[in-house]
Amino acid sequence: MSDTTNKTVLISQEGAVRILTNSNPAARNAITPTLYAELSAALADAEKDPEVGAIVFTGAGDFFCSGGDLNLLAKRRELPMAERRQILEGLNNLIRALRDCGKPVIAAVEGGAAGAGLSMALACDMLVSARDAFFTVAYVKVGLTPDGGATAFLAEFVSRQVLTEMCLTGDRMPAERLHALGAVNRLTDKGAALAEAIALAAKVASGPQRASARIKTLCRQAHHATLEEQLDAEAVFMVESQGDAEAAEGIGAFLGKRKADFVALRRAGGKADAS
Repeated sequence: MSDTTNKTVLISQEGAVRILTNSNPAARNAITPTLYAELSAALADAEKDPEVGAIVFTGAGDFFCSGGDLNLLAKRRELPMAERRQILEGLNNLIRALRDCGKPVIAAVEGGAAGAGLSMALACDMLVSARDAFFTVAYVKVGLTPDGGATAFLAEFVSRQVLTEMCLTGDRMPAERLHALGAVNRLTDKGAALAEAIALAAKVASGPQRASARIKTLCRQAHHATLEEQLDAEAVFMVESQGDAEAAEGIGAFLGKRKADFVALRRAGGKADAS
């Protein structure tokens, strides 16, 4: 595996899996405006690269992300409110980039994810965590309120009462409890989250790229859409998929009793059929 350094984001490749690492270990990978831009750009590059089938996002060292850099946040009070909002939109755009990336994004969490670090982890499509890691909405402890979609993501898994307790106390929630609630896909031993996430990403990367992107969209909106809206969205995507070269390859492989080669289609930049 070869690494390239892009200031804050380390970029490496293992097979068809692009690994993006938030590298600020001296501050437990605290979030900075530099990360907003670099990680968003790295996600866009991975999405365009035909050699990439899936993405893993992790933190350097033994901690995923401690949230916002308090040294920077302390200075924000000196700025006009409009400027503070403009800076915060950088985080919001990063969350959108994680959510909307056309390729599956899997978070690998060691140690813990706090504040906006929790938001970034939950914005990913799947989450692998070390068993001893924790998650916390810690804003209240420094007189702040949640951001980065933390309350929206957590509300998909926990009751209003549990969400309110987490946000008003800032207490840590163990990874095992989030796993039981369905927010964490897989638990690993300490130090094994990245390897497990890469293995999961490699499995996903062998699938059909455009069908996977459609599936991502359906899964993202399923918690919020009505049945009628979801039926319509599923129908639109099914009709698109039926005319796609990926379906021709997948169905042909099944009927021919061979393994489908979706990777070759991705590398060839195969276009959807017009039929």
